[in-house]
Order: sequence, then structure tokens, then C-alpha cells
Amino acid sequence: MKPTLIVLTGAVSGIGRALFSTFSQRQIPMILLDLEEEKLKKMTEGLPFVDWVAGSVAEPSTWGTVLEKGSKSGFIISHLINCAGVIRPGFLEDFALEDIDFHLDCNTKGSILGTTLVGRLMKKQRGGHIINISSLAGLAPVSGLSLYTASKFAIRGFSLSVAAELKQHGVWVTVICPDLVNTPMLDLQLDYPEEAKLTFSGPSQVLQPEDVVKVIEQVMNRPRAQVCIPEARGLLAKIAGAWPAIGEWFRKSLEKKGEKELKKRASTSPN
Repeated sequence: MKPTLIVLTGAVSGIGRALFSTFSQRQIPMILLDLEEEKLKKMTEGLPFVDWVAGSVAEPSTWGTVLEKGSKSGFIISHLINCAGVIRPGFLEDFALEDIDFHLDCNTKGSILGTTLVGRLMKKQRGGHIINISSLAGLAPVSGLSLYTASKFAIRGFSLSVAAELKQHGVWVTVICPDLVNTPMLDLQLDYPEEAKLTFSGPSQVLQPEDVVKVIEQVMNRPRAQVCIPEARGLLAKIAGAWPAIGEWFRKSLEKKGEKELKKRASTSPN
């Protein structure tokens, strides 16, 4: 489907910001959604084809404003890309109880709300494409990131479930499961070396936001229900998720690799 109006959440940083840059260069109409109002204003200055909404993705009223702006734009919403995400590492005995809502509100509830409300609209208009960003942590358990993992498992499961419902109405739903991406969420995890060992167990050359953008563009042209980035790491995650006992066989070696990578990054950090 050719983009006519893209709704993009988590637009001010990371993958969302990279998508905004790519689409704005092509002058594709967008509605950006993020909490950071001042950054949204600055980003969209001088771009008449871009509108924005400052608010929480976990609030139905925020999505109501998005739909209202979409209706007034004169375009149909062809794509929703849910990039908004948060992470706060912590073991079971350490994380604060409010961290449960912190993860589930943004990573899960926000994407579910957007998918539900925009998906209903797309069903009526008989077309559209929703892309939700999960993670390889949405395929395999990650100790130290249990809340993040739970939130990403949930949005992956929801996305695949509603994909089957909406496909017959001309609406695609895709869930993207990337490995570690060089975003502010990566930088945050450097402060949690014990909890983040598995996160850094992949290739030393981590994904860049532009790598994920490239895959998203491919999926927009040729929709699929689920995509892992990279596919090889996705296969390992699928095995660990489907057969946890097998995953335990190589967990220790992956943790050692991640620990080594974290020490390397700490030694080269300007701080």
C-alpha cells in the first residue's frame, strides 16, 4: 500500500525519529505522537505536511485526538507504526512495583490501544497496515529484563492474533522483533551490567535505527506478519522461547559473551 498518512508513535528518538526523518524527506503526510511536546514542535517546524499530538499512548483520549486530526487532514490513515517504548532493567527482587505499569502502559497498552482504534478505522475503510515494534525479547525470556520481556511478549501475541482477524478486511498487521538497536534504550542498559548481559550477547556491531527503518520500508512494500532482525538471532530466540530447557543450555555462554561486550563498552565510554 502506498503511504497516504502515517501515524507514528515514539517519534522524537530512536527508531521513531529515524522513520520521521526518512518519511519527511519524501514529504509523506504524518501525525507524530510522543510525550515531549517541545521536541515535537521543533521537529515539525516548517513541515506543513506533518501534524503532532503530545500525550501518552496509554490514554484513549490521546488516540481520540490522533483520529480527529486524521479525519480533518483530508487523507486516509494508511499506516500506523507503533515505536513508542521504554525499558527499566531489574531483577525480580529489585524492581519497583510501579515499574510494572511503567512497562505495560507504554510498550503494551499503548500499542494495543493504537492498534485497536486505528485498526477499527482501517477495517471500515477496507485497507491499511499496522506495524508494531516488539523485540527479540518478545520471543525468548530474558532474565534481568522480565518486565520488558513480558511487555514485548504481550504486544507480539496481540499483533499476531489481530493480524488473523484483520487480513480478510484488507488490513495488514506486522510485528517487528529487532535485536539490540543503538538508541537511548541501549545507553540506559549500560548502567545495568548484570541485568543486561543477555541484551549484549549478540554481534558487537549492534543494529542502527536506519537498519530497522530499511526493514520496515521493505515490510510496507511486501507485508508479512512477523519479521526478526536479524533473522539468524531471531531463530535462536524462537528456539529459546519454544524450548526453554534448550535455551538454558546456551544461556551461560551468551551471558559471558554479553558480559565481555559490556566491559568493552565501559572501557571505551567517554564517561
